[in-house]
Amino acid sequence: LFDDRATGLEASGEKLLVACLSKVDSADFRIYIENHTRNPDDLSRKQVRIYQLYSRTTGKHVQIMGKKINANGDDGGKYALLVVETETFGSHIRIKGKESEHYICMTEKGKIVGRVSECVFVEEFLENNYTALVSAKYKGWYLGFNRKGRPKKGPQTTQKQQEAHFMKRQPKGWVDPLEEFRFTTVTKRTRRARSHTFH
Repeated sequence: LFDDRATGLEASGEKLLVACLSKVDSADFRIYIENHTRNPDDLSRKQVRIYQLYSRTTGKHVQIMGKKINANGDDGGKYALLVVETETFGSHIRIKGKESEHYICMTEKGKIVGRVSECVFVEEFLENNYTALVSAKYKGWYLGFNRKGRPKKGPQTTQKQQEAHFMKRQPKGWVDPLEEFRFTTVTKRTRRARSHTFH
């Protein structure tokens, strides 16, 4: 008799626990939905990260020095620190220099310049952790740099060109507890190995 009562109490307790957890889960899920279905302009839908863009052609980093942009930045250099705004749902990003506070932009002629007003690029993920950035306004025109680190004009670029390939890297000495990306340490050896895979 006592065993039956004990079993009944255990069953009731389990049901009560499940009911409580269900309410908590429902509440959490409701909050999650509310936080992720707000107005697209709401800042809660943007993720902001600070990282560097390693250029496959120069072996250095993209740096924004006011209106001038090149791919000759040193690892951890102040002009190579980029503030990247990414929309939660989508691949549209805005890239701003942490030091200069200028955004990477592309003119109607395809020239890469730095501007105070933001410009949008679309992130395209490639093999071997590389990324390509195509202008959201001018379709098919990519952010790219030649071997001297000078920006290429949009019409002269394609996704397959190494000049348009970049890798996200954490700034030297930085630790991001909310790391969203898988950052990769690049050495001359790995750079050569990756370069051969595209030939």
